[in-house]
Amino acid sequence: MRMPETRGKLTEKRPLNDLTWLRVGGPADWLFQPADIDDLAQFLAALDRDVAVFPMGVGSNLIVRDGGLRAVVIRLGRGFNSISIEGNRVVAGAAALDAHVARKAAAAGLDLTFLRTIPGAIGGAVRMNAGCYGTYTADRLVSARAVTREGAVVTLSAADLNYRYRQSDLPEGWVIVEATFEAPEGEPEALEARMAEQLRKRDETQPTKERSAGSTFRNPAGFSSTGREDDVHDLKAWKVIDEAGMRGARRGGAQMSEMHSNFLINTGDASAADLEGLGEEVRKRVFQNSGIELHWEIMRVGETAP
Repeated sequence: MRMPETRGKLTEKRPLNDLTWLRVGGPADWLFQPADIDDLAQFLAALDRDVAVFPMGVGSNLIVRDGGLRAVVIRLGRGFNSISIEGNRVVAGAAALDAHVARKAAAAGLDLTFLRTIPGAIGGAVRMNAGCYGTYTADRLVSARAVTREGAVVTLSAADLNYRYRQSDLPEGWVIVEATFEAPEGEPEALEARMAEQLRKRDETQPTKERSAGSTFRNPAGFSSTGREDDVHDLKAWKVIDEAGMRGARRGGAQMSEMHSNFLINTGDASAADLEGLGEEVRKRVFQNSGIELHWEIMRVGETAP
């Protein structure tokens, strides 16, 4: 298939394993890294409508299956990672890391500390309503800019995205390129101290040195429309996994972490099939043991290997 002309980088049959935190995944039909918003918009406008488009961030909450993706994967880079402060508003490109946005905001006396321990980029945070410590993207987002599948540049409000727990109504194939947040004020030193404490607690309880994709399954009950109730609900995914005897369980190179049993890790040579298969085994065992159905928090995309 003839692809549109671009100023960015367009690569055919590009393996995706090195672009995900779990280091698994077969090739995408094409990987497109646009030079800027205009390049992205022109590419999407010219791209055959029958070709699927999959926006991909830093791959921190993603399993790409071993057979790869029959799509054009769009990955934003340097032209999309700016961070600027305008009064009590923070404007961040979709490729800006959540942690970097939190730190730059804190230095300016603005509180976006909930982003500090989220292992992703702003585009993913906007799309999935990322949150931590009782605050969610929906609570701070003023607006987001996106490029539609037809190549139009549009501005969306939080209401347009219809946020729920880890979900939004962003149409398929649309690419978030920038977000504007409104943040409460705070003393920079106090905000830095809060973030340092958050990091300390995370590192004490989660396998941050391992290849993981964060929490594997949603907590099984207590969701409110924004997700707040889930943060404090007594029924946790790790607890029902433990009760089903699956802490430390293995399949091939995949393991449920001994440190935190709701973290699925690649011990070194796991395939996507190992990881997803172990996750499904955990779901099965939990349901057999407690009647509770766990739901994946990690996104799984693509085709299984032949």
